[in-house]
Amino acid sequence: MRKLLNYGNEFAKQSTWKDFALLKFCLFSMGAIWGMTIPKKAHKPATCLAASVFVVTYIPLMFKLCKIVKNDCLKEI
Repeated sequence: MRKLLNYGNEFAKQSTWKDFALLKFCLFSMGAIWGMTIPKKAHKPATCLAASVFVVTYIPLMFKLCKIVKNDCLKEI
């Protein structure tokens, strides 16, 4: 658990306001998908939009996190 917290701290240190904006969009989209309470007629387009925003923002965030974890693993060797 401590390693995960360290990765989070390192991610925050290396992030800019753009990274945090991506994170907020990503989490908002995930929440919108999770809590969708709109009529069935509009459910599919809203879900598709929220899912696409989630995927588009999640990918760069995970690349950055994987880079941090990889660098940490290389330091330990």
